[in-house]
Amino acid sequence: MPLLRGLGVYHGKRGWGVSVEFDVKAGPVTTFGLGQDPDGSFVFITSEGEVKPGPLLAIGNTTSRVDFGEDPGRWVDEWSQTGIGHHWALCIGHRAADIGAAANLLGIEHRHVTLS
Repeated sequence: MPLLRGLGVYHGKRGWGVSVEFDVKAGPVTTFGLGQDPDGSFVFITSEGEVKPGPLLAIGNTTSRVDFGEDPGRWVDEWSQTGIGHHWALCIGHRAADIGAAANLLGIEHRHVTLS
């Protein structure tokens, strides 16, 4: 269920703002983002995990407890090294193969982060 939250600090700046928070139902998910290499070429970037139930941060953003199967710090390191931008999507279900197929049709590289 969406929650409208008033914020005293909005996007790191003092002041006022509002944000809409959602929680993602427990189950399989795919992270998906667009990266760009130094030569200007784009890449699709994915990783698959599972949303686990539990408490969430009340920070004015949608947050989910995603388990990628190993150490979260290691996942963040691997994910960050792909060239991913600051914003990316969380898709319901495991969709990396579908996204990889779309990347292939478009002639775009697909990078999939997996730790197992």
